[in-house]
Amino acid sequence: MSDTRVYRAQPADLAEILPLVEEFCAADDHPYDETRVARALAPLLAGDEHGQVWLVDADPEPGPGPDAEQKSGRNTEPVAGIVIGYAVVTWGWSLESGGREALLDEIYVRPRGAGVGAVLLQRVLAAAAEAGAAVMFLETEAHNERVRGFYARHGFAADDSVWMSRALTSPVR
Repeated sequence: MSDTRVYRAQPADLAEILPLVEEFCAADDHPYDETRVARALAPLLAGDEHGQVWLVDADPEPGPGPDAEQKSGRNTEPVAGIVIGYAVVTWGWSLESGGREALLDEIYVRPRGAGVGAVLLQRVLAAAAEAGAAVMFLETEAHNERVRGFYARHGFAADDSVWMSRALTSPVR
């Protein structure tokens, strides 16, 4: 695979991010609403107050491009200069963590298994530390052993917490 380039996303990158978010949602069977996603990304792309969005692309050098295929017919090499992944990190604050904490909200790359995700994750971890986060949290589907193994190889460990959520637009019962 070609070398990759990891960089902070800017507002002008929105059109390249949205199709990847849609792929991520489809892969995890989550609903996708482009308007809602674009609205949620806007403050993250505008500055650091709420978090950061990172992109990864193939180093813009000539490469095999879209004609490189495996027996499956899927492209195995990213096209140079094309965004092939993203990560979204948001900030929180916790007494238990001693201050700022980071949440790896989403990370998605294609192709998988080529080391691109590891490169992106390492840059995101460094950026969160540079921004003053003491810890990074993430959540993943309990049944997704492959992804859980990926995170474990990068120093993440399951803890005894149970994440719970509730929509704030619903009435309290």
